Amino acid sequence: MEDGSAILTLADAVGIERRYWDIHGTLHEISPETLKTLLGALGNDAENDCAAADSLHRLAEAEGRRLLPPVAVIGERGTVPLRSQGGDRVRWSLHLETGETFEGEARIDGMARETDAFGPLVRLNLPSLPLGYHDFMVECGNASGSTKLIVAPPRCFLPASFAHGRSFGIAAQLYALRGRGDFGVGDFGALRTLTDRCADLHVDAVGLNPLHALFLDAPEDASPYSPSSRLFRNPLYLDIAAIPEFVASDAARSLLEAHGAALEDLRARPIVDYAGVAKIKLELLECLFREFCAGEEGARFQDFRRFVGAKGLDLENFAAFQAFSEHFSTHDWSIWPEVYRRPEAQGALDLRRRYSGRIAFFQYLQWLCEEQFAAAAEDARAKGLKIGLYNDLAISVNGASSDHWSNQDLFAGNLRIGSPPDPFNEAGQEWGVVPMKPGMLRQTGYAHFIALLRAGMRHAGALRIDHVMGWQRLFLIPAGEKPAAGAYVNYPLHDFIRIAALESQRHQCLLIGEDLGTVPDGFREKMAEANILSCKIFYFERENGTFRRPDRFPPLAAVSVSTHDLATLRGYLDGDDLDTKARIGMLGAGGIEEARRQRLDEKRQMMWALAEASLLPEGIDPNDTGRGWDEALARALQVYLSRGPSKLFLAQADDILAVAHQANLPGSITEYPNWRRRHPRTLEDAFADERVRDTVAAIAAARK
Repeated sequence: MEDGSAILTLADAVGIERRYWDIHGTLHEISPETLKTLLGALGNDAENDCAAADSLHRLAEAEGRRLLPPVAVIGERGTVPLRSQGGDRVRWSLHLETGETFEGEARIDGMARETDAFGPLVRLNLPSLPLGYHDFMVECGNASGSTKLIVAPPRCFLPASFAHGRSFGIAAQLYALRGRGDFGVGDFGALRTLTDRCADLHVDAVGLNPLHALFLDAPEDASPYSPSSRLFRNPLYLDIAAIPEFVASDAARSLLEAHGAALEDLRARPIVDYAGVAKIKLELLECLFREFCAGEEGARFQDFRRFVGAKGLDLENFAAFQAFSEHFSTHDWSIWPEVYRRPEAQGALDLRRRYSGRIAFFQYLQWLCEEQFAAAAEDARAKGLKIGLYNDLAISVNGASSDHWSNQDLFAGNLRIGSPPDPFNEAGQEWGVVPMKPGMLRQTGYAHFIALLRAGMRHAGALRIDHVMGWQRLFLIPAGEKPAAGAYVNYPLHDFIRIAALESQRHQCLLIGEDLGTVPDGFREKMAEANILSCKIFYFERENGTFRRPDRFPPLAAVSVSTHDLATLRGYLDGDDLDTKARIGMLGAGGIEEARRQRLDEKRQMMWALAEASLLPEGIDPNDTGRGWDEALARALQVYLSRGPSKLFLAQADDILAVAHQANLPGSITEYPNWRRRHPRTLEDAFADERVRDTVAAIAAARK
């Protein structure tokens, strides 16, 4: 008779937590069925106790046979774990990434001994080593082994400006920006306009929504947090007029002129028509690519070839995925004919050859994205933005994504990432994105994780890590189930932090961890020790029953009034978010009246805090909670938060421009125009407004 003990032991070995506490202090025990499903999805058969025991035996046997782990992440002076296979001495050699080689020898009886879940091991002390990615080999008795040795610092990069001051950034949704002559969506040209205006007003950083590649065959799937690839960018952000081929192309300019009326319509819309934008932009880009290929002996074509070579298989697979999505009229590769469902399958290889030209076109689009983003970043720093562009790395990718198709052994396709009950959603959340398998990450030497960090940090001065708690654990839910059927799975936090620190130092890129929601005990302290900034959102920060004062925020924090998932400042003061939620049935048991009562209490607390700081505008009574948005009041709150010791303050562009509606309403799908709202004015007009300039100047002055 089964007692389930093997399933529980296997869950412990794989890193599945068997229980968790929710935000209300309720303990949840994970059901055996959930454990079985999660174990199976992570590559461990646990259909019954006998199967789980066999899986556990195979794990232990594989670990026991391995002299070295598949990857070891250590400090400049560290140790490497060994499972001795006999013999009394260890001979080792180390090949550095620079090409140098070191060798050494040590007696096993002089090494520290310990035991883990798979048996005894010893610790081999290594000399002081340079930072980087090295190859390490050992011989012990008749056995030999090798591993990827990652030598990394303990802390991430911090800008020099942090040593003696505090920084100020403006965070924007790129698609929302209006530029003169755009195609109905914000683009890299609008980004350069924004950075120019920010430089004039002594802003240090421009924060962006994730620019990850989405699905060109389904452009209305617009969430930047459910992308096709986190390694590549969305070509709908390309500034067509800035592409060198456009300047020289009579055909492209004629085509643009033919679309004049349609473009005027797209520009006038308050909501992005992604399908309309994609149709015109892709038609123009195809025209430019044809002319580009005609000049294949030129310097630009050779630069393109070098880019394609440098990006290698990742870019080839990504471009092939897009070509295949067109061929099959869907990007959901799970319903493609089976011979095309894996990128290395013979059918897929044959189809690549058939569509080699189309694949080259999609590679060309990524080269242009790289050119334009790099130019925007270089321009921002040249104009004096001390941090520059601030990227955002989504927690994962859509289940039907290019990254998943290209790395099927790495992702757990039958699971989804989400969260247990928290202040955002009392029922928990399922985010529709697929997790990476912790064991496979380790087996592959964290190669994909490293590639993601490099893609996010390249050309950027800061990188926000969405749901950074996922570096320690992720709440994983069987696909198709409700969040109640989920459980936490542990990830290698120590290794992730060290690798992030190495890449951060190499790219001179600040890291910000989005740590909102359920946070494990001690997690924020570990982030602070590693110089990773915490996110502090004014709406959520409470202390002793009222809003936390800015001087109580930690120095290593990025502070803002709101985020893309919350009410804008104008919407908050007017109650626009509450009205919207009431209209689509998203308010709790208390309904709109209880929500409004709570909001009035919050506004009273906010205005009294401003009064105590001598910042409440003249003529405003702190008890007048019926007052809606007021320009002077909104500016005073931004200045109030700016005065705190936190090293980075971010003002939302939506708040600077007094936008009423938030960018995204979590929990809604078609009921709200998520990721589509555009700003009412062009950047040129908005920043010519003295009131806008005065607000930005007041925040910049408070930071100094």
